[in-house]
Amino acid sequence: MATVTDEEKMAQEVAPNATVADDPEKLGLETPPKHMQRGVQDVEAVTQSWSKTSLILVFLNIWALYLVNAFQSSILYDLIPYATSEFESHSLLNVTYIVAGSVSAAVFIPLAKIVDVWGRAEGFLTMILFATVGLVILASSNGLATFSVGYVFYTIGTSGLTYCVDVITADASKLKNRGLAYAFTSSPYIITAFAGPKSSEGFYYNVGWRWGFGAFSIIFPIVAAPLYFILKFNLRKAKKEGALVEEKNNRSILQTVWFYAMEFDIIGVILFSTGLVVFLLPFDIATSAPYGWATAYIIAMIVVGLVVLVIFGFYEALLAPTPMLNFALLSDRTVIGACGLDATYQVAYYCWNNYFTSFLQVVNDLGIAEAGYVNNTFNVVSGILLFFVGYLIRRTGRFKWLLYIAVPLYIFTQGLMIYFRRPNQSVGYLVFCQVLISIGGSIFIIVEQLAILAAVDHQHVAGALALLYVVGTVGGSVGATVSGAIWTNTFEAALERYLPADALADLADIYEDLTTQLSYPVGSATRLAIQNAYGYAQTRMLAAGTGIMALGLIWMLLIRNIDVRKIEQVKGMVF
Repeated sequence: MATVTDEEKMAQEVAPNATVADDPEKLGLETPPKHMQRGVQDVEAVTQSWSKTSLILVFLNIWALYLVNAFQSSILYDLIPYATSEFESHSLLNVTYIVAGSVSAAVFIPLAKIVDVWGRAEGFLTMILFATVGLVILASSNGLATFSVGYVFYTIGTSGLTYCVDVITADASKLKNRGLAYAFTSSPYIITAFAGPKSSEGFYYNVGWRWGFGAFSIIFPIVAAPLYFILKFNLRKAKKEGALVEEKNNRSILQTVWFYAMEFDIIGVILFSTGLVVFLLPFDIATSAPYGWATAYIIAMIVVGLVVLVIFGFYEALLAPTPMLNFALLSDRTVIGACGLDATYQVAYYCWNNYFTSFLQVVNDLGIAEAGYVNNTFNVVSGILLFFVGYLIRRTGRFKWLLYIAVPLYIFTQGLMIYFRRPNQSVGYLVFCQVLISIGGSIFIIVEQLAILAAVDHQHVAGALALLYVVGTVGGSVGATVSGAIWTNTFEAALERYLPADALADLADIYEDLTTQLSYPVGSATRLAIQNAYGYAQTRMLAAGTGIMALGLIWMLLIRNIDVRKIEQVKGMVF
């Protein structure tokens, strides 16, 4: 009697009804491990069965998607101050950013569960829908409340989509090449750094700010759709070739609901999302509360939000059947260092950035396009520099040494900006500082991603990136909160102090409306007073950011010096 080998027994257990023609080994394929969640199994099967052409098409589509996304984000950033000014709410610009950041921060962990349980394509499609709906609402809004709702949807969609694309890029590239992969997909920012601001100016003066949002609600889903279909087509191909074994679903409707509730960790998602938003929201609205920070509901929200987040931590550690995050991951010093550096960098950056283009237009008398060019210096520098950084990482296998250059440079340059971010300073010095700070910042971004991905296996790539996105987004919200607090408590008071007596009657309009600020002739007493008020507020924003950024020196030391050439994280046809 013929003996049955262990390999044959295993094949029969995995696919008892498979035919010889369906045997993945005959095609050189390896069935993904069964312990992985379905979304990870799917993408491993896809990368083992798709062709080199499909891989190239994926990266080209990601590049095109980043081009469109960079265009729309540049145009939106330039036009939002004018939209909020039309609603007489320019001073509340920062609140819109903070609320959107707070809500979107709560989305990344649930989104990580979606791409791991349902699949990369499904998570990607969900974010396309959010972004498109947000753009439609923005274009049709007639007040700050509606505008803010649209911006929340837009931020969830675009930030979630960027996250999904980063996960897909990680799935399709070796760890040693991942820096080059991220450099390629983000290179469109070099183009939009110049084309975006010019387009913003054209929309504002020739078409109207609404079409600046509305046009992309049509363009965006058209450009994004091919990536979804490429992933789904190759998933079907993987199933046909036997790289992925179909699981029979004999569950009832109630059993299916319960299964996904456990897989998505619904209780954990609700606790985390609710706790994070309730905790962060008071920082946005405290200044408008009746008694400021002493208002009862402000104190209650902070306490309740913090308590819910603590409960979330205990639930995930002790009770959750499928925890959102692997707690062994949270104790890894490289993960802690990467997340700490990202949070610190985002806080420091957003302490001053949200009012920067307004500053350039009012103080330096730049147009919308020129202010956008200066503000987009980061995109040009990072678009070029990241290729060089990615190549160095590929050749050396190490990334930590780059932080010893980037962190001190960033701290020094942000401190230098305190002096130059005032009236009567040359725009050239501002650009010079932007170039130097962009070198440090662009290195942070790529090293943080590589560090946290090098610390995990493929099963936890989505969760690790989600954690990085969460702390970065929360850091951005905290930075914007600090910026808003400084702006609220310095700019208006400075206007009262500097404005000539005949302009004090228009104080409220000047404070709330960028267009009103720009209406005063350059060199007039009122324009000079507004410029001095901007300088007073901006130097204090930068001082706060510089002090916070000093923490980056601590996080830098925690990150391990991992050799990415020795880690095989993904398989199949990858870059």
